[in-house]
Amino acid sequence: MVKKENELISIEHEPTVSVGLITTQGRVRFELKGEYQPRLDAGNYEVSKTPGGIELRTEAGSPVGIFDSLKLEPATPDCSFIINGIRIGIDFHWERTQDQQFKGNLVIKPDASGNLLVINELPVEDYLSSVISSEMSATSHSELLKAHSIISRSWLLAQMKPWKSPRRSAPGMSGINADDEILIRWYDQESHIDFDVCADDHCQRYQGISMATTSSVHAVMGETCGKTLVYDGKLCDARFSKSCGGMTEDFRSAWDDQEIPYLTAFYDGEKFPPEFNLPLSNEINAQDWILGNPPAFCNSTDAKIIKKILPDFDQETMDFYRWRVTLNQDELQGLLKHKLGIDFGRIISLQPVERGRSGRIVKLKITGELRTLTIGKELEIRRSLSKSHLYSSAFVIETGQGSDGFPDKFHLTGAGWGHGVGLCQIGAALMAEKGYNYTEILAHYYPGASIERLYERR
Repeated sequence: MVKKENELISIEHEPTVSVGLITTQGRVRFELKGEYQPRLDAGNYEVSKTPGGIELRTEAGSPVGIFDSLKLEPATPDCSFIINGIRIGIDFHWERTQDQQFKGNLVIKPDASGNLLVINELPVEDYLSSVISSEMSATSHSELLKAHSIISRSWLLAQMKPWKSPRRSAPGMSGINADDEILIRWYDQESHIDFDVCADDHCQRYQGISMATTSSVHAVMGETCGKTLVYDGKLCDARFSKSCGGMTEDFRSAWDDQEIPYLTAFYDGEKFPPEFNLPLSNEINAQDWILGNPPAFCNSTDAKIIKKILPDFDQETMDFYRWRVTLNQDELQGLLKHKLGIDFGRIISLQPVERGRSGRIVKLKITGELRTLTIGKELEIRRSLSKSHLYSSAFVIETGQGSDGFPDKFHLTGAGWGHGVGLCQIGAALMAEKGYNYTEILAHYYPGASIERLYERR
């Protein structure tokens, strides 16, 4: 295959994706709905590790065999399998376990660390029909679902050959200066070794065939099949988050210091409200914005619309646009010691050092009686100040003074849910409800990008 500069590679048929469902040191229980090859009848099974590989048994405990790895292929298109106890929302506030049902191939094998891996192999379009109904509700407006299918496809394929670009820099990189006073770390989609993408929010949500429940989803997938976002001849790394809080963020504020023209900060509405001032990287402007209630596409308290667009467990979070968290002195000390491995003693102050253009804190200075440390970027800040993660790093800090001269309370008032880069899911959903079509939604969130079809359905 010869590729000219800035020419996007197209293929004749849709590719297959391998999705990591579970990585565990324990047992895996599953149910086959129909016959699978090599011949295995419908029923319940259990897989465990043995010195010789992996052992497969029936639910009743009868041995089936010991294998180096196991790959089960459906004998007919209507076959499916159920995996028990899949963790979703790992390390986030909505974490829980579910039994989930899937189509395609079931692969179980050990990894290099001796864990059991459970992998689902299936065509990309089947995968995406679940993704767009897992990230948002299958009852969402069809224009939102169209937009989401295109960005989810773009993001996925950009991680896969032949479109994968060389990494700009390693994810999770940490920089500590000579005085050991600065810790900058970001978390990105690292390359999975045994599969293309995982099934959780770390990549994008994929919760099986039970999520793609409406005829609208199937119609959307037919209309958008193979369509992707493209910028300058390359697939877009189409990032998205739940709620931008009224202002999207630059890529570089969340990840490595790269300028990506279609992932930039801008107001998530039709006309910036005159009672607020830009840039939000300015501390005073950011405080006014976060403590205020500016109009924006994602600013909605309409319970009927929220119920329509969000999956059930996401509806447990109704304060996504503006939120408030209070940490007492002991709680904050404990969190920082647990998350960062550092004993700061009593915390004197939390001080924003640098904000991105959405008002999200990129660097936060933590001053304690024993230690001072500046941390970043946004996800490192969010995980350090919460048992799971703060909704976002766009927050304002107010302290309550204790009787011992140290603050006894730290009140965090924040904006948005997630990193804020790229498409704002709730904003896009509300745009669709207001009558915007999917091309207008994508043009709003990915300025300068175009839509191109890479393949047809096989």
